Amino acid sequence: MEFLTTAFMGTPVWMWLSFLATVAALLAADLGLLHKGAREIGVRESLAMSAVYVALGVTFSGFIFWQMGAPAAASYLTAFVVEKSLSMDNVFVMALIFSSLAIPRALQHRVLFWGVLGVIVLRGLMIAIGATLVAEYHWVLYLFAGFLILTGIKMLFAREEHAPIDTPILRWLKSRLRLTERLEGESFFVRREGLWFATPLFLALIMVETADLIFAVDSVPAVFAITADPFLVYTSNIFAILGLRALHFALSAILHRFAYLKYALAGLLVFIGSKMFIADWLDWEKFPAGLSLGITAAILTSGIAVSLWKTRRVLA
Repeated sequence: MEFLTTAFMGTPVWMWLSFLATVAALLAADLGLLHKGAREIGVRESLAMSAVYVALGVTFSGFIFWQMGAPAAASYLTAFVVEKSLSMDNVFVMALIFSSLAIPRALQHRVLFWGVLGVIVLRGLMIAIGATLVAEYHWVLYLFAGFLILTGIKMLFAREEHAPIDTPILRWLKSRLRLTERLEGESFFVRREGLWFATPLFLALIMVETADLIFAVDSVPAVFAITADPFLVYTSNIFAILGLRALHFALSAILHRFAYLKYALAGLLVFIGSKMFIADWLDWEKFPAGLSLGITAAILTSGIAVSLWKTRRVLA
């Protein structure tokens, strides 16, 4: 029992195990009960699933408040909202991957389910490395902050390019793997004449994992700029990603309604990156978590409102 109270990366082991057990139970219920077998997920079901995941993510902040206090809960909620928002572009990329590889909607959930297992491991490794660097070299946070400011400015002026997925990684995989010409049901691999062949479904899985890894380069430093606590960084990341997978089926159809959200996200990255410099300038020990959450919510709400208003004629 003493092992459970031992601190791992600053947080008791029992809290880490409780969180991982919760995620495992959610994934088991998702695959084993709700989505047994390939079928298309409708918009209504997608929204309902996403609402459940968002509710669970927000409810988890109550657990954080109980165990770690109000500032930690506010930091967790800010990180959760930021991660959720920055993942919006990831939804479009996933839709593009599925479209380019001709993956039917009935099989997309299987790719996303196994993809999230990889994300849990990869994000964990990235956050562990980031936490180690921050603990040893505090100035790394300033590098993260500067990177976020530059990323936000670049996003603000970047042109939208929605070209089909044809990346060097995809071309390399196609040149190195034995591939089937078409899908083989729900299988990632099939065996023919004693040889194993990968299917387009496996290509989609690799591309989804790669896309998330690329997006994590932005989102993980953004969360570290909010809080350096590895437990808060990891839990907020995973809860946001779990819900995003569910929301994909609804958002992929209406993503065009959020055309102006990218400007809000750009401003959000600049704000998050500037917080540390602002706190130093005002001689604060730390930028207030509650104020950070309020400004984050205001920026995103404004972006969503402007997007829906500007694209209202789309539904007319």
